[in-house]
Amino acid sequence: MTNHKEQLGTLIVTGASRGIGAAVAVLAGGRGYAIAVNFSTGEVEASRVVHDIVAGGGRAVSIQGGISREADIVRLFETAEHELGPIKALVNNAGVTGGFARVDEVSSAAIANVMAVNVGGTILCSREAVRRMSTKHGGSGGAIVNISSIAARTGAAGEWVHYAASKGVIDSFTIGLAREVAAEGIRVNAVAPGLVETGLHTANGEPGRLQRLMGTIPMGRAGMPSEVAEGVLWLLSPAAAFTTGAILEIGGGR
Repeated sequence: MTNHKEQLGTLIVTGASRGIGAAVAVLAGGRGYAIAVNFSTGEVEASRVVHDIVAGGGRAVSIQGGISREADIVRLFETAEHELGPIKALVNNAGVTGGFARVDEVSSAAIANVMAVNVGGTILCSREAVRRMSTKHGGSGGAIVNISSIAARTGAAGEWVHYAASKGVIDSFTIGLAREVAAEGIRVNAVAPGLVETGLHTANGEPGRLQRLMGTIPMGRAGMPSEVAEGVLWLLSPAAAFTTGAILEIGGGR
């Protein structure tokens, strides 16, 4: 795991075994972060992400943990710190959609799960990051990027309003936490992707969703996980040193 790049500290990426999370982990690993690749069920995929990072000269470990469980979150941070060193950055990427359903059809279990992972998990992971990075707690600062969604603005009517609502919470949380810790050396921002080519659509039972919605994208195509990752890495970087509380939409104009 030898890394000859500039050492930027440890970055935890939740839900990093596939899609946007994996793209963020690999890109950040190539730019000098030591990466904690969190996963819930995709152990093989997470191992592959770690392999790709290490093959590129970076440092990485995979850490299993469900982001809806507080004990798993605490263990994630403790393990990442022990294995890789001080936490300098966090990307709250782990999320679930709860499946396609109109509001008059959605189950209480689906709502609870979406809120537990997307909202509760993001807040608890941020709590652990702030406890380690804030100058108030003896840390040296850092950066947090939350993965929101353009659905927070569009509402996702007829598909997953419950998911869109959870991302609206993430936008509010991003702004509030950014202002809360701005004087403590921590920047907090969000990236809101639009339609992106990931396995999310197939996993939710509609592999043709991107094609169905392509006409709603002014640029005429779906985004790639790597394009979202570039936005995340910019927000983590010193180039965004005066940026906090921002929600960066990466959606082709949608």
